[in-house]
Amino acid sequence: MQEFAIEASGLRVRYPGTEADAVAGIDLAVAPGEIFGLLGPNGAGKTTTQHVLTGQLRRYEGRAAVLGRPVGEWGPALYQRIGVGFELPAHFPKLTARENLAAFAALYDGPVLPVRDALAAVSLTDVADRRAADLSKGMKMRLNLARALLHRPDVLFLDEPTSGLDPANAADVRAIVAEQAAAGRTVFLTTHDMTAADELCDRVAFMHEGRFAAVDTPRALKLAHGHGTVVAEYAENGDLRRAEYASTAVPDLRRLLATGTVETLHTREASLADVFIAVTGRRL
Repeated sequence: MQEFAIEASGLRVRYPGTEADAVAGIDLAVAPGEIFGLLGPNGAGKTTTQHVLTGQLRRYEGRAAVLGRPVGEWGPALYQRIGVGFELPAHFPKLTARENLAAFAALYDGPVLPVRDALAAVSLTDVADRRAADLSKGMKMRLNLARALLHRPDVLFLDEPTSGLDPANAADVRAIVAEQAAAGRTVFLTTHDMTAADELCDRVAFMHEGRFAAVDTPRALKLAHGHGTVVAEYAENGDLRRAEYASTAVPDLRRLLATGTVETLHTREASLADVFIAVTGRRL
């Protein structure tokens, strides 16, 4: 087994006509079977990085490799080994979900999942014969995932897989991604969805203006850069009010508790969004 499923060193991209690098010399190494999250706001360089690693963007400086081989040396064979899920669903709108997967399955040289199994994996069996154009956005995103999984790829690249989804559909997509990692696949996830990243990723990189501001496990980042708080809800003059205290503000919290007006009290851990602010000085 190769040491890393995905590697980049000194990776740099500048689009023609621009004065700043979209990707400004990043280094990364993703282990086989790892879920690696690339996090940041729109325009941070996440999608550009993914486009280099998936062979869609060929003009770059530095090194980029997938499955132990430089991306530029793979040619079309790369797409037999990786699966790619775009932010916008890719399908034939007039074909049914079943027909869509059958059409994409025909593009691969090796064995593929039976279409019925691919549909079942993303809970679309009940709508297999419905036209893609008539599916909800959540269903289209799951169909997108099924297409990316058809050929049992070693590495799965996903770009904003929960974008625009309601909480239930987003949870469904996160569960599917977790199942793929459990099956041994490497997942490279680009997103600004901090909930998905925190729940799924073994490690995350915060990307800001083309550079990595921090790379570590979600837990380590929150411990190093975040600060938990205590949130109290209390009654005052007939109204319910809310106060948040830093862990160092114990005397203030004790004074509030002594009033006997506190109705709820709970801790709030630092979030990845809090960490992003701490390491970049900007909000997502």
